[in-house]
Amino acid sequence: MLRAKLSVVPAFALVASLSALLMGCSSTTNVDKTAGWSTSRIYSEAKDEVSAGAYDKAVPLFEKLEGRAAGTPLAQQAELEKAYAQYKAGEQAQAIATLDRFIRLHPASPGMDYALYMKGIVNFNDNLGLFANITRQDLSERDQKAAKDSFESFKELSTRFPDSRYTPDARQRMIYIVNSLAQYEVHVARYYYSRGAYVAAINRAQIAVTEYRDVPAAQEALVILAKSYDALGMTQLRDDARRVLEKNYADGADLSNRSLKNKASDPWWKIW
Repeated sequence: MLRAKLSVVPAFALVASLSALLMGCSSTTNVDKTAGWSTSRIYSEAKDEVSAGAYDKAVPLFEKLEGRAAGTPLAQQAELEKAYAQYKAGEQAQAIATLDRFIRLHPASPGMDYALYMKGIVNFNDNLGLFANITRQDLSERDQKAAKDSFESFKELSTRFPDSRYTPDARQRMIYIVNSLAQYEVHVARYYYSRGAYVAAINRAQIAVTEYRDVPAAQEALVILAKSYDALGMTQLRDDARRVLEKNYADGADLSNRSLKNKASDPWWKIW
């Protein structure tokens, strides 16, 4: 019996040794390499990753910096630069969440103008992706939220910070977005008109005319109105649309009689 008990002891010792070894390996893999770094070194390393295009590696470094420098301007800077890295890494939703948090927690920050600008940019670039193939897709179900959110961010920036270095570019992008939204309504109106849904075509064309004034798309919107009213036998409204068209556009009379077709090979959105 004594020999049996003694023979068990080495087995327990072996298990304990293996457990200690495994725990050591596990702790090694979870070692924080930034543990002994200063905040300036973390920031420098994060910036180096951004410069190298390694945005996915920069994000956790900026997060470390946020925690280490909490309550300081450097932490705010890290949060903004993290949002930029997330955006460049293709993580638009995370970038927006980071910027929304920054805007909520730091309303008086000197970086607020940049935060608003970046929020507009993230949604604006989503908007470019949305519009890039708009003439080649079914347009009746498209969501314009990203474009409108982008516009609102740029509008807030230009209103609150008219002298910001980001404001001139934001204002140019606002013009582009308004033109894009109006043109979108015209594309949808044309889509409905081509399928004989004249009431729906009228409703969307009227949006382009009334909500987005002085935009290039208004001309075609009036054409669609005139032709849709004509198809419905609403001659007085047709003539009203034609008069507005002729008054505002030199070729209005000719346009009101032209045929409507999809311009799949002529993307309207390539402004720059």
